[in-house]
Amino acid sequence: MEIQYGNPWALNWLWLALACLAMVIVAAVRTRMRLRNFASDNFMPRLLPPRHRLLVITRAMLMLMTFVLLTIALVDIRWGKVWREIPQKGIEVMFVLDVSRSMLAEDVTPNRLGRAKQQINDMLEVMGGDRIGLVVFAGEVRQVVPMTNHYDDFRRSLKEVDTSSIRRGGSRLGDAIRVATNGFLSKTLDHKAMVILTDGEDQESEPVKAAKQAYQDHGIRIFTVGLGNQQQGARIPSGRNADSSYLQYEGEQVWSKLDGKILQAVATETNGAFIPAETKQVDMASVYRQYVAKVDQQQFETAKINQYEARFQWFLGLALLSFLCDVFAGHWMPKPSGDPFHHEGKTR
Repeated sequence: MEIQYGNPWALNWLWLALACLAMVIVAAVRTRMRLRNFASDNFMPRLLPPRHRLLVITRAMLMLMTFVLLTIALVDIRWGKVWREIPQKGIEVMFVLDVSRSMLAEDVTPNRLGRAKQQINDMLEVMGGDRIGLVVFAGEVRQVVPMTNHYDDFRRSLKEVDTSSIRRGGSRLGDAIRVATNGFLSKTLDHKAMVILTDGEDQESEPVKAAKQAYQDHGIRIFTVGLGNQQQGARIPSGRNADSSYLQYEGEQVWSKLDGKILQAVATETNGAFIPAETKQVDMASVYRQYVAKVDQQQFETAKINQYEARFQWFLGLALLSFLCDVFAGHWMPKPSGDPFHHEGKTR
């Protein structure tokens, strides 16, 4: 039988249960030692009758059982899969990632491409039921991930993307927008967003015109994230391992700068937003909530998910029962006899 653990870290609470049990044992031993200081063995059964000792042990075991059962409930053990229909609601988001050689520039850590992939992953962390897709571009364009709800598959594909994903060098941002536009499933004029992560370099592919057409014909709002130093720029490593040699043209090293004007124009024409990340760390979760998430959502088809059935209620119920037994056992606890020496005096 397959078992899934929702919160395995909760097992650490078992140490608290063992500590409580140890405290109970120590308290019982010290009580017995104190009584022996003024009572002989003949009077001990009167002070601590067998029934009393039995109930002390019983209550200690019930307390331990309560802690253990509560810990198991916190672990959230699940077994037995069931099919459930989950209504899906959200928007369609197409990520457009620049994989041209200029994205290897190291004015951000580890480089522009690495930072862009990190930013996409940061957005995925707060995206719920949105459909997502991935288009990469350089001198040509390729759709890597069609629109999907499978985020794990998307992450795996994103991880494998690098500058070798596109064989032809260059940067055709306008063509990327056109290909990404055709990748949306919804045919309505809303519920669609495009997130472009690039340094803004383009080789006369008319990205502003392509963006305007995408917004007018398909209602796609475009959000652009600009990466790279906008003033000084950075050199482009010539090898995949980013060693000490840099890309040269006609004997001069090539410097790549962020072109924010193109990205600003693309966002403006589509009622989107331009996020000048440049070389800074940007909270992409906040970017998603502030901009992308405000695109009107739509109801997707119901998804049928096969998931493990939670069983924590069983252990929580048993823990409550054990606790109640402990409480009732306290009421049944016999009181120790009165002062045995005073009683002996009355007998004499």
